[in-house]
Amino acid sequence: MLNPVRSDAEIAAAISAAAKEPGAGIVIMAASFMAVHRRTVIEQAARYRLAAVYPFRVAPTDGGLLSYGPEVGELFRQVAPYVDRILKGTMPSGLPVQAPTKFELVVNVRTAKSLDLDVPAALLARADEVIE
Repeated sequence: MLNPVRSDAEIAAAISAAAKEPGAGIVIMAASFMAVHRRTVIEQAARYRLAAVYPFRVAPTDGGLLSYGPEVGELFRQVAPYVDRILKGTMPSGLPVQAPTKFELVVNVRTAKSLDLDVPAALLARADEVIE
């Protein structure tokens, strides 16, 4: 279920509602609003003992359960040649669209334990980083 939110109070209400569903979890989309309010999301997910997946590694570093998404440093490295070409006169509309090429999985096992979740060994073995 997709519930757009616009404030910390709406985040709390949406997570509270999701937590009432048996076996529920949440997936946080990559959006500037969610980046700014990620601590609220992490706190509310912990409060309601709800598993949450985030798009960037900063969330599990801050206490979220896990993230899977593009490696941000690689995104910046991909942008530099584009900026160079634009500054040298190439029209942006003439440049091909690029997609992320490197993704990373980060798992916070401390958070998993607090949620009474067993993270499969195969998932931990594939993770780029495991936060103990």
